[in-house]
Amino acid sequence: MKAMLLEKYGDQYAFVEHEMERPIPSPGQVLIKVAGSSLNPIDNKIVTMGDQLAFAPPLPALLGMDVSGVVEDVGAGMSRFQLGDRVFGCAGGLGSLPGALAEYMVVDERLIARAPVHMELADAAVLPLVSITAWLALFEKAAIKERQTLLVHGGAGGVGHVAVQLGVHAGAEVFATVSSDTKASIVENLGGVPINYRDVPVDKYVEVATDGDGFDVVFDTVGGPTLDASFEAAATGGQVISTVTRSTHDLSLLHAKSLSLHVVFMLLPMLTGDGRALHGQILSEIASLVDEDKLAVLMDEKRFTFTEIADAHRYWASGEALGKISITVAD
Repeated sequence: MKAMLLEKYGDQYAFVEHEMERPIPSPGQVLIKVAGSSLNPIDNKIVTMGDQLAFAPPLPALLGMDVSGVVEDVGAGMSRFQLGDRVFGCAGGLGSLPGALAEYMVVDERLIARAPVHMELADAAVLPLVSITAWLALFEKAAIKERQTLLVHGGAGGVGHVAVQLGVHAGAEVFATVSSDTKASIVENLGGVPINYRDVPVDKYVEVATDGDGFDVVFDTVGGPTLDASFEAAATGGQVISTVTRSTHDLSLLHAKSLSLHVVFMLLPMLTGDGRALHGQILSEIASLVDEDKLAVLMDEKRFTFTEIADAHRYWASGEALGKISITVAD
């Protein structure tokens, strides 16, 4: 099979096409004929940072976390899947797990689900990482409830725009920070109320949106100073969830307001093997929401094939992308 392997870590994006043997699934695994993948910020971090990350795979590396495709074979024993099933998941591309930048991929079947029916199969690969992350934050960590106020930092980003929609679906009153009029329009179209954080300071938008009470739930997808802003924006007794917490912060405000801080590290089940079934369950829920026209995904208009993966990384690094970057492997 054809595969794109990274031969050297760094911003040279040293991907080289190789011929590899088609993998064989073991019990509990399925073989997917890959239709698509996507490029997430963490994919770019792995490529550029390499050994600085404990979960970066050894070189030459077969990357690509998100995957969609058709089940071509199943391992011995019982399986939830049959040959020909259309599936999607976030199932490899780090640690010892091979990724999706190849014509075939073996995956742990607990990490995947049947793909949305009313979505192009290759496009379904843009959903898994971002949708699982947003779901874990809002439902598994915050247990968000109807009529609560939710603030999403980075509301037009990959995880953020999914979180806005899930919050709306849960019946929350959703607000989201953005940095431009274009991104504000995206949030509005998804049912949220945009806040341009460059124009409005935290205390002002807290006053306008919540009468000064603060938000019941704040979801930080940005990190750094934005996590500090999250503590400021949260209501007394509120909840803050973050996906970016590798930084140092003054927790005095967290203590003074009796806040709960939750961290989402959605890659953990892939790295440890524990809790993988939950990811498959979440993806089944996500597929249903897509098919019910209750969840959409923002995709950049520029598309790449998996043999153009180096160009896709350079495009993402340029900052020009708006929405998820789709990587097509096969029609």
